[in-house]
Amino acid sequence: MAKSVQTPKPQNAELEHERLKSLINSMADGVIATDEHTKIVLYNGAALNILDLNSDMSGKNIEAVIKLIDGNNQSVDIKKLVSQTKTSTANRDYKLVYPSGDSVNLYLSIAPVHLGYGAAGQKGFVVLLRDITREKSLEEERDEFISVVSHELRTPIAIAEGNISNALFIAQKEAKGKKTPIIDALSQAHDQINFLAGLINDLSTLSRAERGKLTVDVEAINAHELIEDLIKNYTPEAERKGLKLLKDLDPSLELLQSSKLYVREILQNFITNAIKYTEKGSVTIGANKKDKGIEFFVRDTGIGISKSDQEKVFDKFFRSEDFRTRQNSGTGLGLYVTVKLSRMIHADIDLKSEINKGSTFTIFIPDLQ
Repeated sequence: MAKSVQTPKPQNAELEHERLKSLINSMADGVIATDEHTKIVLYNGAALNILDLNSDMSGKNIEAVIKLIDGNNQSVDIKKLVSQTKTSTANRDYKLVYPSGDSVNLYLSIAPVHLGYGAAGQKGFVVLLRDITREKSLEEERDEFISVVSHELRTPIAIAEGNISNALFIAQKEAKGKKTPIIDALSQAHDQINFLAGLINDLSTLSRAERGKLTVDVEAINAHELIEDLIKNYTPEAERKGLKLLKDLDPSLELLQSSKLYVREILQNFITNAIKYTEKGSVTIGANKKDKGIEFFVRDTGIGISKSDQEKVFDKFFRSEDFRTRQNSGTGLGLYVTVKLSRMIHADIDLKSEINKGSTFTIFIPDLQ
């Protein structure tokens, strides 16, 4: 006799709702769930604490309870910010403003979700809030310290570099082309003082970027002249490693309106890395005309970057575990600073790489007009 199979009863929706409320109420971060029109449907006690509210938020529009400003003290449309989010995003640069006029630094995460099961589930958003005022204060103190130290170190490093350079020149002249222990020692000292100067420059730029002290001075950039100048400057370094430094320029390039200082520094970081991690072959610097801007690229035939490392290569202080990378000195700051500068000029960076075949860093820089 066949046994009858019992169909599981549907879970009680009210019970599931209570379980969900219990879960989010156990979280230390503020959680707000909205429908697709950004009307609040669920929240926890931590959200009320952060927003300094003691009344029911259910059914209210999110812009009625959250007032944000950005780093320039400009009002942020939270409704637009949430409704236009397509993938999970997070930001630590907003401030939450209270009716009294006081404000706190806010970590804000927004994620689009289905508020039910399956494709037919109701769409909406989950907003995560965290007061990071103390963290921001500590970061500002750290950045101020780095800024002061890097500024004070510039002069002694410049003096040391100049003296070592002069001593190396005199030693090479007296040796008449012969290598001596003194020349080797001075060469090593000169290389290390230049590395230290680059580190100080990266720290100073990073500190100013994270403190919002960088400004964008827009001017006309001739891409042909910029790349020709970069090739001229980096050819000696490439030749010392037996590498060819090539160019690939679109002849129809037009003037680009952006920050020449930042564009140059970004490309310099790409070129420096390309030469550093390429043992044989070439490094190609190029640019193509694109709608409303120019796409620059630096392509090498170097050691390449693994898939896992590609996800972290722009992180602060990241250094690959690849022994070939570890053979070269570095701080892991160059590409992180590059990302900071690219955001200043609204540029988009892309990376394509394959182990033992090389890497291509591409950046689209729009006209800032």
